[in-house]
Amino acid sequence: MALFEQVSKDIVAAMKAHDKVRLEALRNVKKYFLEAKTAPGAPEFTDAEAMKILAKLSKQGRDTAALYREQNRADLAEWEEGQAAVIEEYLPKQLSAEELEREVRAIIAEVGAVSPKEMGKVMGVASKRLAGRADGRAIADITKRLLAQ
Repeated sequence: MALFEQVSKDIVAAMKAHDKVRLEALRNVKKYFLEAKTAPGAPEFTDAEAMKILAKLSKQGRDTAALYREQNRADLAEWEEGQAAVIEEYLPKQLSAEELEREVRAIIAEVGAVSPKEMGKVMGVASKRLAGRADGRAIADITKRLLAQ
């Protein structure tokens, strides 16, 4: 089942269960899916496109929750974290720090990069290969550290 249909089906289940956090998160996801699907000149909406949207929404939710925590608004932070958790259920399992470092080391070896000047070459491959499984900032930090050694 495509992600679009799965989200639509889960919205109905969330309504029946009276789960407000899940319902709002899924409605927001579906809104972004529909915008991407109906955008003028947009390519066919695939699960890969849906994954990009989900990853973006998850990151936004986590970032917003962190801002709320800094401002001592635990109530709003918990709401954002709850919505991000719902969105993350649809994403592939995130790589741990050790797994991510191992993957980046393999990509560096594959590309043959030896200095920080070649970071762009590594990031191009890494961002495509690790899309949805790791945060771009984490990939960049590990790549920078490994190439500086």
